[in-house]
Amino acid sequence: MVPSHGVFRRPRPTKPAPGQESVWDYPRPPRIEPRLERVVVRLGGQVIVDTTDSVRVLETSHPPVYYLPLDAFPAGVLVAVGGSTFCEFKGEASYFTITAGGTVVERGGWTYPKPTQGFEALSSRVALYPERMDSCEVDGEQVAFQQGGFYGGWITRQIVGPFKGGPGTSGW
Repeated sequence: MVPSHGVFRRPRPTKPAPGQESVWDYPRPPRIEPRLERVVVRLGGQVIVDTTDSVRVLETSHPPVYYLPLDAFPAGVLVAVGGSTFCEFKGEASYFTITAGGTVVERGGWTYPKPTQGFEALSSRVALYPERMDSCEVDGEQVAFQQGGFYGGWITRQIVGPFKGGPGTSGW
């Protein structure tokens, strides 16, 4: 939140209960964390990925972004498209249109084909915007999505905020 006189004020973090994580305890710059949970994503009424080989990127004030192995997706689901964005930490991102079961999600996923040092594990993985899929699950729990349509964070009961991305959070 930024008061009218322009001074930044960090929001008050929610205190995590036992077994929960606060996004305010995540680092900046972000870190990568390998995970073994079962991640299942559906689009167009079809399972487009089902894997226990994911990594999470953890960054202060953001819910985790899950990156899934490119080779875990069936052929034809990920269609590379032009254009890119730049992350000060991870480097240049390339995008995919995601297609399955007659559903097409333009720029619904991204990857870092040549990430910066420390983020090499992302070069063979793709992240998806959970709000643009039929469903995204982590160990059977339907995830909620990070507001704002840009960051792609996955929110489970294990994660507490408040989260960057919604209205009034751009100054965090």
